[in-house]
Amino acid sequence: MSKAYLQITLKIDNADRSSAASIYNQYKAPFLNGIEGAESKELLIRDEDVQVLHGFDTVANAQAYLSTDLFNNDVVVALKPFLKDNPDVRIYTVA
Repeated sequence: MSKAYLQITLKIDNADRSSAASIYNQYKAPFLNGIEGAESKELLIRDEDVQVLHGFDTVANAQAYLSTDLFNNDVVVALKPFLKDNPDVRIYTVA
């Protein structure tokens, strides 16, 4: 069971959501197989936004992911054309 979650909320137009979902699918396996402490990754879709929920073994590993090349040079760059606002990034611990 994950002990920490990284939640990233993205404002993406409905017309661009399938493109954003393909980016999620493209980077899910590299995240799970290559990021220290990564345990899960889920795409949550609501009318008002899209959320990516990442499960980690520790808060430190959740924070460290935000500094990785995979996040900054791949995921962020791929999503940037679809973002309507700055992402809301939050880290939670499991009680």
